[in-house]
Amino acid sequence: MPQIKSAIKRVKTQEASRQANAAQSSALRSTIKKFKAAQAAGADNAADLLKDATRAIDKAETKGLIHKNKAGRDKSRLSALLNK
Repeated sequence: MPQIKSAIKRVKTQEASRQANAAQSSALRSTIKKFKAAQAAGADNAADLLKDATRAIDKAETKGLIHKNKAGRDKSRLSALLNK
């Protein structure tokens, strides 16, 4: 554990950021999995789930959670899966 006051504060900030990033990453993966499961099952709401997944990917990109190239690649793959 750090002794310096600013280092103690930084540890608290890092933990809060880590938990926020983990929660958002988990939500992102969940929305993508929901879309893939619906697409595999041939559900009617697959287009709506694609929209939700695209939105989640865009939010993750905006917040710096994933790189912009990865976001574009993921969105492209999901839309190709829908059109398949």
